Order: sequence, then structure tokens, then C-alpha cells
Amino acid sequence: MKIFKDIFTNDEMFSDVHKIKLVDEVIYEVYGKLVSRSEGTVHIEGFNPSAEEADEGTDENVETGVDIVLNNRLSECFAFGDKKSYTLYLKEYMKKILDKLSKDAPDQVDVFKTNMNKVMKEILGRFKDLQFFTGESMDCDGMVALCEYRDIDGVSTPVFMFFKHGLEEEKL
Repeated sequence: MKIFKDIFTNDEMFSDVHKIKLVDEVIYEVYGKLVSRSEGTVHIEGFNPSAEEADEGTDENVETGVDIVLNNRLSECFAFGDKKSYTLYLKEYMKKILDKLSKDAPDQVDVFKTNMNKVMKEILGRFKDLQFFTGESMDCDGMVALCEYRDIDGVSTPVFMFFKHGLEEEKL
């Protein structure tokens, strides 16, 4: 299994247990699900809880939300009231990414510049439909992931967007 972490905050953003699509070599789209589960329990697709952990007759709190948010302790960020404030954040964040790419992966600079402008222009056109999420540290100097709901096969599906170049993969 791979965990994708923010390169600036080291926060876990998502893992490869979800369906992932790479868009234009710069954005990972990660498809989530709405779930309900006992509070504090992490469910990973393909694994089942032990039979010993079954109902022991105690009252449990149930949390409901998007699996990506719950599994990675993402927090919704309300810092961007309008497109202008998000664009200011984005310019600063992209500058930090470019500085890091220039040092660590200079072959990716042109790919990033060319494709990111195109992708972000399209995404910003849907600004009013987006939600914003930070990692567990809630540090807005790191990555702020985007989420929008799309109709996929008749189901409203949360689709998260993460900047590929702002992540590092960690194999577990």
C-alpha cells in the first residue's frame, strides 16, 4: 500500500486503496465514498474487523463522512471565501512547488508549468462548487486539497483533487 503525503507538512493526504486517476500529469483525482462507521475505527477496503471486535453491547458514536477525509484526518478549510483569496494562496503555493521542483526534479518544471495553468483554469471555473481540505496539521502553507461532487453512474461521488508535485509517496 502507498500513502501520499504533503511534501511541506508531511500530513497524510490519501492512500492507494482508493480509485486514483492522474489528470494531465499534475492532478490526482481520488474517488471517495460516503460512509458511516464507529467513531475512531479506520476501515480499509479489503480488510474486515476481527469477529472479537463485534458488538460488545456498548453504545458507540457513529461518524459519517467521506472515507478519504475520515481515514486521513483531513479538515475542511474555510479560509477561501472567494476565488480571489484562493488564487492568491494558489500563486504562493505553486511558487513553493516550482522552487522545490527546480532543486529536486528539474525535468518536471516545464510539465508542471504548462499543465497546471490549463488544469487550474478549468477547476477555477467551478470554484463555487468546490470544498477545500487541509491535512491533519491544518497548515494552510501546505497543500489545500479540492473536493467536488460529481454524478458518476447516478451516484453523487466526492472527487478529491491533489497536486501531484506537492506529494511524496511512501510505501508501507
